Amino acid sequence: MSAILETLPVSQSSEPSGMNLARPLTIAVAGNPNAGKTRLFNSLTGLRQKVANYPGVTVESKTGQWTLTPELPPAPLTDLPGLYSLDATSLDEEIARDILLGRAESIATPDVIVVVVDATNLVRNLYLASQLLETGQPIVVALTMFDLAERSKLKIDVKRLSAALGVAVVPVVAKQRRGLEELAKAVLAIWSAPAERSGDGALEERASAELEEESKAPSPLRSAGALQITQKRQTKLIRRYALIERIVSDTVETTDQGKPGVSERIDRVVTHKFLGPAILLLVMLLVFQTIFSWASLPMTLIDHVFSALAEAAHTHLPAGVFTDLLADGIIAGVGAVLAFLPQILLLFLFISILEDSGYMARAAFLMDRLMRAVGLHGKAFVPLLSSFACAVPGIMATRTIENPKDRIATIMIAPFMSCSARLPVYTLMIAAFFSGQKVLGVVSLGALIILAMYLLGITVAIIVAWILKHTILNAPPPPFVMELPPYRLPDVGNVAHTLLSRSTVFLKRAGTVILSISILLWALVAFPRGDISKSANASDTGSQQIQNSFAGRAGRMIEPVITPLGFDWKIGIGLISSFAARETIISTLSIVYNVGETSDNKSSS
Repeated sequence: MSAILETLPVSQSSEPSGMNLARPLTIAVAGNPNAGKTRLFNSLTGLRQKVANYPGVTVESKTGQWTLTPELPPAPLTDLPGLYSLDATSLDEEIARDILLGRAESIATPDVIVVVVDATNLVRNLYLASQLLETGQPIVVALTMFDLAERSKLKIDVKRLSAALGVAVVPVVAKQRRGLEELAKAVLAIWSAPAERSGDGALEERASAELEEESKAPSPLRSAGALQITQKRQTKLIRRYALIERIVSDTVETTDQGKPGVSERIDRVVTHKFLGPAILLLVMLLVFQTIFSWASLPMTLIDHVFSALAEAAHTHLPAGVFTDLLADGIIAGVGAVLAFLPQILLLFLFISILEDSGYMARAAFLMDRLMRAVGLHGKAFVPLLSSFACAVPGIMATRTIENPKDRIATIMIAPFMSCSARLPVYTLMIAAFFSGQKVLGVVSLGALIILAMYLLGITVAIIVAWILKHTILNAPPPPFVMELPPYRLPDVGNVAHTLLSRSTVFLKRAGTVILSISILLWALVAFPRGDISKSANASDTGSQQIQNSFAGRAGRMIEPVITPLGFDWKIGIGLISSFAARETIISTLSIVYNVGETSDNKSSS
């Protein structure tokens, strides 16, 4: 019988004594999803890992340096993916479990584990803590979201909770940096006087080993033995939760008389069977309408700035290849893409606000019915949501999906989501064909078209998912259980960091990939230079230059393939360049037509 179910471990010392650290401590941060691990990790290390108000954000371990005291070298601190128990069911949970139990080959076994426990949901969070207590490893409990618990009128007796668990319990508010010094002292104290191992392994680990051993038994004995082991696991599970509930009832006092909170009252509307999807669609429409209207002024200003720079280059620099490269290649190409930076920043502004507020978890709940209709797991929503920013992190986020077939299906459809690189392309086409048009005199037609494009990508992804899940990846979707976090005001610092990081990524692409492609494409469009002065029709010299260039030859080569789509060879040049990055089609078209215009101007002069 597990030690924690029979007796409570002896309280560990909270005062350091005789420390002599020959090497830096190795510390791991573990806890349930959306319990505040990454926010605490950022506060302790000074890093800025992504945080959001929904589970499943951290899908791989991150390492930083935590300065416990000025006298000691910084300790490596690892932020692990969230897990509800040591009985891992997904890849990200397996990563966390293996590190905690010392099974990871590339990461050392942590000397101290900081178990993050959400103060507003002690019963669920203490389940993992109780399992880790059984391993006998040095543990400190960080009681996060303590300020929210106080606002919820929860009175937690921290000293009594620490005595009941037998480990140091430190209330922390990472956002305000409250309790961080006390947490460092508790970690040093537990390492200086580690307690003896209080158990012989976690219940789930032992039961899993027994099930694996039972599976090797003869068939007639297998079913009966597995059933007996399953019943034992259920009994231990019930007893564990009974112990946790008894501890919580002895240490937590609430003045709430069972009245529904603000989050519950809001959820009655936003998760309604009929109102919920309508509200979600309205939110998406408002986001795109705002992006389309608010971004117009800064986009115009950026376009004017780069146009003025190109004109100044032609005016003040001597005519020649270098001036043409600078004005028509670099300035025109990079400027055409940077003009869409305001729209991308507005998109991520609203995504970050919706994530921090907790509404994204409700959107996943609303989409689960549609996901299950095509055979996808409800957890696929978070990776698909990440794919709206970029398909790469979206594919990485599929680690949270347990079933390999569901995971592969989600990976296959993630590129159908309209990522941020496609937004400039949509906007360019809309500005060219639907500029200034409104529906009902209020809603911009461009916003409706962008919404339709995003919905089209989702629709195609759903169709492909249905085909995959009913053919080569056929498997029944498991039940979807997802925590709905409480609604919170978005963190201004987190939102600002998201905008800064996304703008940095975009500017790096503009300064590296797009700049390089712009220079290369200008050269391919401008060379070889023919003797255009002998042309019979001077007004066509620009188009003749492009058509006879290296890029023009490549465009004409694929023209028969793209002609049925209504594309000509100039669009073909843009399609070829967009293989490197989707948004480079804008800089390509800008360079193609700028070179043509420049050649025309020179010929006419």
